[in-house]
Amino acid sequence: MTLPKTPSFRLDGKRALVAGGSRGIGLGCAVALAEAGAQVVVAARGRDALEAAVAEMVAAGLRAEARVLDVTDPQAVASALAETGPLDVLVNSAGLARHSPALDTDPADFDAVMAANVRGAYFLATEAARGMQAAGKPGSIVQISSQMGHIGGPDRAVYCATKHAVEGMTKAMAIEWGPLGIRVNTICPTFILTELTRPTFDDPTKRAWIEGKIKLGRVGEVEDIMGAVVFLASDASALVTGSAILVDGGWTAG
Repeated sequence: MTLPKTPSFRLDGKRALVAGGSRGIGLGCAVALAEAGAQVVVAARGRDALEAAVAEMVAAGLRAEARVLDVTDPQAVASALAETGPLDVLVNSAGLARHSPALDTDPADFDAVMAANVRGAYFLATEAARGMQAAGKPGSIVQISSQMGHIGGPDRAVYCATKHAVEGMTKAMAIEWGPLGIRVNTICPTFILTELTRPTFDDPTKRAWIEGKIKLGRVGEVEDIMGAVVFLASDASALVTGSAILVDGGWTAG
């Protein structure tokens, strides 16, 4: 009898791009992929935070380079991905949230969130897949979605709409690109404590609401996402596509 062999979680020799990778969840994803052996292009709009993050990664012995990129500009996305060469892995953590009651939604805020979370995610994925197809190589595309792509939440009608859209496009892209060997999946975090979400957690009422929904009794941390992104990027998930990994502490369980 021959024992089965566990597929590798390593990413040695792989080239990855992480959009929105200068801070928070995106930075966690970039570090996780680099620690698994990938050469990582870290992309974000803000140059200072981006270069500081990459410098720290390089100082830690990780293979990383910086790329200033606004995912809401499809032409800039196409140029950036053409210049970086075909990818093995794309992780999109770029996004925007402007919360308000649905009756108070400002059209400008609606358009801005849609542009980043839907339009940006869509064309970033298509350009990555186009490069993979042209190179004749398989690949993994991971969208950082949200638990709010599966449920609703107060003051989050626009944000929920965008994340439900990401879940839908991911399934459709997985169907289209499966014959090319390109896998497309999402990671759906609950509330993760970062610089950007700290004001929410500093509000006792909001924090109590969040902690009351998370069955494991604690809020999420960036490290909670890192294992999931390595899994989806690696051969360990070779038969996983069109799926969502809910890293939500049981929020959506009921």
